[in-house]
Amino acid sequence: MKASRSEFITVRGLRYHIRHWGNPDAPLLFMVHGWMDVSASFQFVVDHLARDWHVIAPDWRGFGLTENSGADSYWFADYLGDLDAILNHYAPAQAVNLLGHSMGANVATLYAGIRPERVAKLINLEGFGMPVTRPEQAPRRYEKWLEELAVSSPLRPYASQAEVAARLQKTNPRLSNARAAFLSGHWAAQQDDGSWRILGDAAHKQSSPLLYQVDEAMACWQRITAPVLWVEAAQTDVWRWMGPKEQARVEIDRRIAFLPSVQTAMIDQAGHMLHHDQPEQLAQLVEDFLL
Repeated sequence: MKASRSEFITVRGLRYHIRHWGNPDAPLLFMVHGWMDVSASFQFVVDHLARDWHVIAPDWRGFGLTENSGADSYWFADYLGDLDAILNHYAPAQAVNLLGHSMGANVATLYAGIRPERVAKLINLEGFGMPVTRPEQAPRRYEKWLEELAVSSPLRPYASQAEVAARLQKTNPRLSNARAAFLSGHWAAQQDDGSWRILGDAAHKQSSPLLYQVDEAMACWQRITAPVLWVEAAQTDVWRWMGPKEQARVEIDRRIAFLPSVQTAMIDQAGHMLHHDQPEQLAQLVEDFLL
């Protein structure tokens, strides 16, 4: 297993944890994780990269070892602001290779269209975007947000690290015991009372009061100038949020068509956490695309 090192920097007023792998003089590759995940999630992919890369992976605000925002809600635009600040810190005068998974892929793909000059190549891992919304959904969405603000919903504790690992395997049955054990030590931390707590701010569970505007997202996507590698998992079920499978496939393909320069890949025997399920195959796809 390739060793990583931790660094803490200030990003927009928050103490941010940044994980590094590889020689600092090697070509840069930024990786950004998904919702309720952490930077260490990319360990298995990094282990299978054939050449030396300086991989830089932050824990998003309120996840892992990065400081919580202190607010009662998290706003999606803040991830864009954080990413911009991180890239300006580590690569202020260059276009970068940027990889994102799930929520991180949605952030990275929007960013690549908002600041196209900052991204040399983009790798989107299962960053489909959110379901299409309708204006008439807005009143209930705001109401739901207000209701959730009035109720405290802390994340449940776990009795042991083994329980945390079992929880990860419940979500992803393909996750091996060894990988679950590794991830559990980064996804959660032991408390003074002996229990284990997920390293994620409970406020991330709050519904957003703002509806996802797919047309706005696609306006960003179509401004991307970087080549894009779009990677899906054959056994993913994330599309279920977009309706029946056939309907979801049509909508996903419609969105892909907004990317000016894109190649697509499908990884078999993998679910949504494809970087855990088939890291060797994914690492090869990534390097073939970047080199």
